[in-house]
Amino acid sequence: MNTFLILLRGVNVGGKNKVPMAKLRACLEDAGFSNVSTYIASGNVIVDSNKPAGEVKTQIEELLPRCFKLDNKLVKALVLTHGQLRTIINAKPESFGEYPHKYYSDVIFLIDINAVQAMAIFDPREGVDKIWPGEGVIYSQRLGVERTKSRLNRIVGTPLYASMTIRSWSTTTKLLDILNARKSV
Repeated sequence: MNTFLILLRGVNVGGKNKVPMAKLRACLEDAGFSNVSTYIASGNVIVDSNKPAGEVKTQIEELLPRCFKLDNKLVKALVLTHGQLRTIINAKPESFGEYPHKYYSDVIFLIDINAVQAMAIFDPREGVDKIWPGEGVIYSQRLGVERTKSRLNRIVGTPLYASMTIRSWSTTTKLLDILNARKSV
């Protein structure tokens, strides 16, 4: 049995694609996933499955529109193993996420694109934004007192944005804590 973290893109954002977490858990359990849990309402799901990650991704992306009224063009799933998430966290840039009182730190998870492709759409504002490519992610940091001057939101209107889902650094590390706890049980 494999444990997977599923990051859903495009659910519960701006009042669109509403997916109540209790109904999501029930939908996934009915589809054969076990030990289903969610963390906050932004589409973070942990499941156990005997299927490989690619099959889990396909099944989730086909299942969600059947269980919920969704705009299929917005919704995607990224399926990660415990080891993949741990690697993303361990590979963070030096001091990234360590000064939450000063910086907003986010991990931009890439779905079916790589960091080289994704980096092309970023235009960081000097003194405000910093971005670093990673394996399957972009690490993004914004200076808190200047966050309204950040250019991060400019990626939203680009075609590549449909292949990204963003999690705060605190959410990302909390998800690893949850996976670590499940593994130790």
